[in-house]
Amino acid sequence: MKKPVAHGRPRSPRRQRGVVLVVALIFLVLLTVLAISASTRSLLQERMAGGLRNSQLAEMAAENALRGAEWKLWSAGSQGGISCGSTVITDCYVYSPSSPITTVEKFRASAGWVTDGSAEYKGSAGSLDYTKLDNSKLSSDQKLIAALAHNPRYLIEDLGEELPPGVGSQHESGVTSSTNTGADNPSTHIYRITARGVGASENVVRTLESTFGAKSN
Repeated sequence: MKKPVAHGRPRSPRRQRGVVLVVALIFLVLLTVLAISASTRSLLQERMAGGLRNSQLAEMAAENALRGAEWKLWSAGSQGGISCGSTVITDCYVYSPSSPITTVEKFRASAGWVTDGSAEYKGSAGSLDYTKLDNSKLSSDQKLIAALAHNPRYLIEDLGEELPPGVGSQHESGVTSSTNTGADNPSTHIYRITARGVGASENVVRTLESTFGAKSN
């Protein structure tokens, strides 16, 4: 006599399809979040690198104008002397602690880009334009690595004549006087140079200063 065979009820595969879909959606959301996070960090690092590059370009531009102005003072001094307001040094101001010049103070302290009362620096020969990246007419040692938003600018202040200690009254540059008695080099004046530069964007401004001794008329 044959025993009856018990047949079990077959499972429906439809019950598992919803679970697979939910798991797939969860993994898809996780991958999307990771991709967005990586993209955001990449963009942030790119902006930081761009800001650092702009800052370095602005500082190099200001440094370039600063050294150019020093060379201009030295060159003019070696040819017989300098006089503020002359045709050689036009953007030069005589310093006075009691009555500071507004134009000079604004150029030195302003946060944004300022041009009033300053000279544009375009290389020692005055023929370079740092706002245009064109290396076709430049020698190998003059190649530009990036175009600037503006050419750097500078101004010069005459702080007074340099004399030995004990001669004359105190002044910004040290000890000064209209009397040249006992001076080792009575024709030497101290000049303060202020230079400003920007990078590829004018939102990044760097200001540098130096003092330089040169002969004066």
